[in-house]
Amino acid sequence: MSFKYQDRTISKIAVIGSGQIGPDIALYFSKVLTSSGVTIVVVDISEEALAKGQARFEKKVNRGIQSGVFTEERGGQMLSAVTWTSDYGQVAGATLVVEAATEDPSIKQKIFTQLEEVCGPDAIFASNSSHLEPEVISESLTARGRSLVVHYFFPAERNYIVEVVPGEETDPEITRWVMGFYESIGKTPIRVASRYGYAIDPIFEGLFLAAALCVEKGLGTSKEVDAVATRALGLTVGPFLAMNLTGGNPITVKGLPIEGEKIMPWFRSPDLLVKAVESGTPWEVAGRGEVIEVSDEAEQAITEELQGAFLGLCDEVISSGIVEFGDFEMAVEMALDLIPPAKLANKLGLDKALGLAKAYADANEGFVAPRWLAVEAAKGKPIPVPVVYVEQQGEVAVVKIRRPRSANALSEAAFEQLFNAFREVRDDDSVRACVLVGHGTKAFVSGADVKFLAEIDSPEVGMRNSKNAQDLTVFMESLGKPIVCALNGLAFGGGLEIAMACAARVAVKGLKPLAGQPEVNLGIIPGAGGVARLPRWIGVDKASILLRTGRPISSDEALDLGLVNMLVARNELQESACALALEIADGAADVRVMPTGVLEEVPAALPDVDIGHRSRAVDGILCQAILDGANATLSDGLKIENEAWGRICDTKDMRIGIDTFIKEGPRAKASFEHR
Repeated sequence: MSFKYQDRTISKIAVIGSGQIGPDIALYFSKVLTSSGVTIVVVDISEEALAKGQARFEKKVNRGIQSGVFTEERGGQMLSAVTWTSDYGQVAGATLVVEAATEDPSIKQKIFTQLEEVCGPDAIFASNSSHLEPEVISESLTARGRSLVVHYFFPAERNYIVEVVPGEETDPEITRWVMGFYESIGKTPIRVASRYGYAIDPIFEGLFLAAALCVEKGLGTSKEVDAVATRALGLTVGPFLAMNLTGGNPITVKGLPIEGEKIMPWFRSPDLLVKAVESGTPWEVAGRGEVIEVSDEAEQAITEELQGAFLGLCDEVISSGIVEFGDFEMAVEMALDLIPPAKLANKLGLDKALGLAKAYADANEGFVAPRWLAVEAAKGKPIPVPVVYVEQQGEVAVVKIRRPRSANALSEAAFEQLFNAFREVRDDDSVRACVLVGHGTKAFVSGADVKFLAEIDSPEVGMRNSKNAQDLTVFMESLGKPIVCALNGLAFGGGLEIAMACAARVAVKGLKPLAGQPEVNLGIIPGAGGVARLPRWIGVDKASILLRTGRPISSDEALDLGLVNMLVARNELQESACALALEIADGAADVRVMPTGVLEEVPAALPDVDIGHRSRAVDGILCQAILDGANATLSDGLKIENEAWGRICDTKDMRIGIDTFIKEGPRAKASFEHR
């Protein structure tokens, strides 16, 4: 067995280094690839490091088995798939090698020299460096075209962001393959141009430096600065605790002065950090449950320092052009678990955000003045963040929805950007067909953003939002170029609704569940065309059961119902969807067309169904909309659905359902009052 992605087949992956992060990289590979028969080899010249790394790996797997994250069978596969060895010869046959050794260029170069001697001519050499330019790391290699940096973040088995940093001589096809491969196994890769520290570490280390300077300036203790940082920047843990958790002191004390030479002079190792490294002592941080009291004056001073430094640091990276803005905004939020720069600037107000960054630059020698923020503030409106991307592959435009932190849920911005993306597709004469896909492996689109729904405060607002969403689906159907939906994961709620507006759907086989309209669990109904279209695709009776119960269906059931056209392996999804889209454009594909007129043989009443705890008031409105919509044209059916949405917004059960979801999560059952 093996895992195939595009033109490469992977049966073995090697991880070099069993220290701080190597075992966690191996853990992620084992979690996502051992079911395909891929083996992982972890190599380290230190037997002690191997023993410690293996023990940590096994402890995490066993903890996963005990908590139910992994079955015993799956956990056993993961444990048996990984070999721990000091023998570099066992790397032979690896398709991908990830080096995760000490952050020392001479050591890394020596390792890659050894690897090149034992690996095949097609092996890809990746370094999990956190700072070093790929050109420096690959200096000893002859196969520089197959080498690049893939930088993981703590904890590597759970943090989805990886920075992919190609060098000057890296083959662009290798870079594209690595980006696609990591997304195909559930990571969220961002491409970064070669520069010391890449895009994210200057933020992590710069924020720590700003925190240390707060202590040195006497604004607060490490405990107090950590406490304020969590409130000022939305951090889960403060900079000092983060440094303890990652063991980052030794790397940071070396990296900061080099960042001072290569990024901006403000970067340097503060005396506080130098002394901590010399003594080997961790930072003093709050204990579990300890409440740190901070005076209002200190709170304000530390907040302004940290927010000003953070916004200025992010401004420098964005202005440098080494990373795409949307990638950076997403990666800062996910990798560092804090409020990203545009979101923070919008929250504070752009003039205030610019003022904070300017004030920090003025007060701290060597800190660059903000440029990106100055441009954005001059526009006088909030900074838009891209969540929809268009990439052309031959004659097919691939439109991708990317909101990984919310499982690609549809926000108001996502709807607007989808409209713009499809307009771009329509107007591009070099594009003959389109594929719509979600980012990652978990979800195509998990539904509408619940925050978006929570803002609906009247039937008029609800109907307007429903109409806007319906307008998108109608625009998709009338684009003049076929859209094929590539269902890479869950298609719930609004996700299934926009999928049903496509000419065809291709899904990953074996998904349980794949699709559903779970709106009734929240005390609402579909409003973007689900009530009108689902009966037209699978029949009134079957559709009514799914709509009224919110029951999800698997890939196999979706195929049996005729909701999807074909099931394929995950690594074949996009290629298959593109091929089908072109076949439809050529008139060569035998795909069923959704009827848009009045449906035939509409029942007088819907089949009896147990709706359980769900709202009877909502069910009554939904049933009437299903029947009335089926007895009308699609155009009129959408109007009927929109009017029904307005009536739903006037029920108490809608507010109960959405409030329950927000406060208690998606698994909680709302206590509806049926009114």
